[in-house]
Amino acid sequence: METILSMKNIYKEFGKTTALKDVSFDVQPGEIFGFLGPSGAGKTTTVKLFTAQLLQSSGELTIMGKNVMKHRNEVFNHIGVLTDTSGLYERLSVLDNLMLFAKFKNVPEQQVKQILGQVGLDDQHKKEAGKLSRGMKQRVMLVRALLHQPKILFLDEPTASLDPGTTLEIHKLLRALNANGTTIFLTTHNMQEADKLCDRVAFLSSGEIVELGPPEFLKRKYASDQIELVLNDGTKQYVHKDAEGGRLIKELLEKNSLSTLHSLEPSLEKIFLKITGKELS
Repeated sequence: METILSMKNIYKEFGKTTALKDVSFDVQPGEIFGFLGPSGAGKTTTVKLFTAQLLQSSGELTIMGKNVMKHRNEVFNHIGVLTDTSGLYERLSVLDNLMLFAKFKNVPEQQVKQILGQVGLDDQHKKEAGKLSRGMKQRVMLVRALLHQPKILFLDEPTASLDPGTTLEIHKLLRALNANGTTIFLTTHNMQEADKLCDRVAFLSSGEIVELGPPEFLKRKYASDQIELVLNDGTKQYVHKDAEGGRLIKELLEKNSLSTLHSLEPSLEKIFLKITGKELS
């Protein structure tokens, strides 16, 4: 299968500071790929490279097999972008904000209104953007990134500072988009968000990828070598994943004393801390 996004041995330097160090990964069509790390790790720099806002110092970067800089006009027809620097014209209505962008992409007004309806904003199209809540603004900006039905959606911290209810609505929308074939490249420092949404994740620390894989695989890989046993009386016992542990589990089952057992898989946040020694902040 041909990859839809690819970085090979990418370095990005700003003067004497190296923001990305030998970064390599591929994203397959239809994936939700999480690029995870704390502020300053290099996540936004990566998005800016893919969207031709920056040029790499060295290495090869492609979208749909094409060099981004050489084929930027062709590539840009297939991508949508939502970053923390995205904004709206506060004094214009929701619809007027979207139509400004739609005209550049030759998207008819009827299609704009249809997408607004799909995200529950059809009754807000006349409202001034400046009077919207932060969550509503985020949804409008997401609609703007989707107007031309891109194959690839770049999201840089899309739910940062949003309340839990709005975050949940954004997650539902992203899952629906992905189910319809949109590939999503998601940067976040929210490991719970990544665990819920992503098919694969890459951990980025100080500009380097330190781990990559499906969330479930990583949680099994870094799981404790013990199993937690909860007995019928509520007490807990811990056994190792070996023959002796298996014998005790069998004994408890035969006595009908075992209520549940847990494999003690760590969260993605704990895995990141274990690998890097750094908190996500």
